[in-house]
Amino acid sequence: MTRRSLLPICLLASLAVLQAQAPPRHEQIRRPKLLVAIMVDQFRYDYLNRWRSQYTGGFARFYQRGAVFTNAHHEQFPTVTAVGHSAFLSGATPSTSGIVNNSWFDRATGKDVTSVSDDATQLLGGSGRGSSPHRLVVSTLSDEFKMAGRQCKVIGISIKDRAAILPAGHMADGAYWFDGRTGNFVSSTFYFPDLPDWVKDYNAKRPADKFVNLEWRALDDNAKVFRKTAAAADARFYNAMEGTPFGNDMLEEFAERAVEAEKLGQHPDTDLLTVSFSANDYVGHALGPDSPEVRDISLRTDLVIEKLLKYLDGKVGSDNVLVVLTADHGVSPIPELQKERKMPGGRFDTAGLFKTLQDALTAKYGEGRWIVGNAGPVPYLNFDLMRQKHLNHADVERTAAEAWRAVPNVFRVYTREQVLLGQTPEDKFSIRVRNGFYSARSGDLILIPDAYWIFEAHGTSHGTLFNYDTHVPMMMMGPGVNPGIYDQAAAVVDLAPTLATMLEVEIPSGSVGRVLTEVFGKRY
Repeated sequence: MTRRSLLPICLLASLAVLQAQAPPRHEQIRRPKLLVAIMVDQFRYDYLNRWRSQYTGGFARFYQRGAVFTNAHHEQFPTVTAVGHSAFLSGATPSTSGIVNNSWFDRATGKDVTSVSDDATQLLGGSGRGSSPHRLVVSTLSDEFKMAGRQCKVIGISIKDRAAILPAGHMADGAYWFDGRTGNFVSSTFYFPDLPDWVKDYNAKRPADKFVNLEWRALDDNAKVFRKTAAAADARFYNAMEGTPFGNDMLEEFAERAVEAEKLGQHPDTDLLTVSFSANDYVGHALGPDSPEVRDISLRTDLVIEKLLKYLDGKVGSDNVLVVLTADHGVSPIPELQKERKMPGGRFDTAGLFKTLQDALTAKYGEGRWIVGNAGPVPYLNFDLMRQKHLNHADVERTAAEAWRAVPNVFRVYTREQVLLGQTPEDKFSIRVRNGFYSARSGDLILIPDAYWIFEAHGTSHGTLFNYDTHVPMMMMGPGVNPGIYDQAAAVVDLAPTLATMLEVEIPSGSVGRVLTEVFGKRY
């Protein structure tokens, strides 16, 4: 054999060796058929530890088969529903997402707006104005699916409009929430001109009405009755029912119907279902995290999540479903209970706080309406009045801040100028405040109370940057996830870039989180 005839053989042999050494092709990655993103509204991380041995359903499944992060936090202020839900699948804090609170004062219109209110839309299934994600100024994971041309469906579901809309994103195929006036699941003309037939059929069966005149009994003590629902299916009943485990039961049933009707898990690419269980929040606000009712609804949430997962096992297959779970915020203990425990805590007179501000500014600068709006305890100062009086904004802010810093049980007060110029202490609390500030929408003073102090006159609440409000569960389970307990620091905003990397789409536009590569299983 001549050298010339040997040359092609040698080249072929070399090519075969190179191909054998080449890394696996990305086409070999098996994507899940369905991504299920679950939020439990107002679910502190320590609820997992407190009742760990009593969980036998969904939470137990995550511990057995999933990745569980023990030190996951929301790294923004305030810790409220809209902010937590917007961060979930955008990976963005308010500083980039624009969702600065559940509602805020809009300087452009001089009106209060909610995170999802939209005058350009109409409610479907009810009457009045609709809602949309138009105030969210960044993309979500599902938006990246759609912009990448993925052939998939995206559906968001909750009791609350903001909790259904914000995780599902701008390009969702539908978002549905419960209307306490009518007892219907409703949506908005933002998504379609009319409700889909399957939703109309579901509403026609009056799904909430089966919970009329029912007793909420303790799961492990049938003789103990926590509450009885109203005897008539009216607005009073519907709104009260939302704050019982029956609200979560109805939501899970609707989620199953959505999977069936929208054929989720049956499209060429990964579909997305977001579900936010809201009933826990209503119970927690009224009764506090140490109440037997919160324990009971937590145990029931474990079971209702397992019911949904078992349905998906049969419908889509557990090997085809990737599930993530977290919470939008925690909650503070009831102040009166804290006093019994000899712990710090108390209630601010919110009206008194604003009067202190008004009086201080009037005393120094003269009469006028110094506060034109608010977002909870966050004031919006009167810019027009400052211009009329030829005042410097920063000077007025400093005067107001000094008045508030003199109030007992105030931890810190930040001014707009301090945040914009970065003139804040370099600790995790200030970082969370900066992460929560969006100049065009945020107010002018941010008051942080001492730990365990709240602004509500009754029950309890959340919203602070302390651990009881920021520390939440974060779990992942399904194909491509390494099961185990992960104790390293993590943040809720890490979920979006992690899922984007796993599912091979662009990371959402405003994402500030890291990719949780430690949970990646075998991907090829």
